[in-house]
Amino acid sequence: MSQFNTSSDSQLILKAENLKQHYHVKQGLFKPDAVVKAVDGISFNLEKGKTLAVVGESGCGKSTLGRMLTMIETPTGGKLAHLGEDLLTLSADAQAKLRQKIQIIFQNPYGSLNPRKKIGAILEEPLVINTKLSKAERKEKALAIMAKVGLKAEHYERYPHMFSGGQRQRIAIARGLMLDPNVIVADEPVSALDVSVQAQVLNLMMDLQKEFGLSYVFISHDLSVVEHIADDVMVMYLGKVVEQGTREQLFENPKHPYTLALLSSTPQLSPDKRRVRIKLQGELPSPLNPPSGCAFHGRCSYANERCKTETPLLRLDDHTAQEQGHMIACHAVEENRIEKIAVGAA
Repeated sequence: MSQFNTSSDSQLILKAENLKQHYHVKQGLFKPDAVVKAVDGISFNLEKGKTLAVVGESGCGKSTLGRMLTMIETPTGGKLAHLGEDLLTLSADAQAKLRQKIQIIFQNPYGSLNPRKKIGAILEEPLVINTKLSKAERKEKALAIMAKVGLKAEHYERYPHMFSGGQRQRIAIARGLMLDPNVIVADEPVSALDVSVQAQVLNLMMDLQKEFGLSYVFISHDLSVVEHIADDVMVMYLGKVVEQGTREQLFENPKHPYTLALLSSTPQLSPDKRRVRIKLQGELPSPLNPPSGCAFHGRCSYANERCKTETPLLRLDDHTAQEQGHMIACHAVEENRIEKIAVGAA
């Protein structure tokens, strides 16, 4: 089995190094293929019992990253280790066994459940494929997991259309737990739910995390949700990480202009937490024809000529000693050109 150095910390569950997912796209009969860099060199560590949130606009590569982590899509470059074992170099059998420990919860609870199958069959399907448990043992485990997520035993014989959105997402969470994973990739798990139901599902996920020692990769565009559940945060823009740090660093002392804009657009009930609204001009650039230099420079009010020609590297913020582990990819931050954005001034 192939291994690469992860960390001296035995609690490290998942480690990504320079992960990439590039797609070749045909542009026409007489044109060369274009390369879409959906994910372009992402690295992170995920510890046991912790939540890493991945945030950004639609099209930034968040969901592609989630599919790579669960090996639904094989990365085109980089390394991905689960408990020190590099998933990308294992044999097919060893990889399939290890993938059982990394499960995914999809965004849409209405589309991710087979409408032709009863809930019991949906939950037991992973056990049928991956284990040798008897029919009675599979049912016993399904009922036990259903109880953990707040579903009743009589729900076992019902079809998905008989449940509300929140209940369906509980079913999806239960399905993700059937193979006893230690990593759950949650791809926008509450975005299709009402706000009141969102809080219930988030609290359920946090309770399950404590009970089973789960580690989450929580993909979301909703920063108010991320602030509630995350331990660490990665902000993505056009396939790259532009800012990375702890929840406290990202929400109390954000640095990158894109992060500042995302936070300013998040509604806050408390006047003390409201920020001056930053309006981004234009749309997310096309990944088929990304801008030169910093991909964000066309929408950034702090951009200069260097930003238009030189791609910024993700590096530690060395302006304050308190920012240990806080990483930013921005020339304006590096050159200390960004004004302190007032909080409570909106």
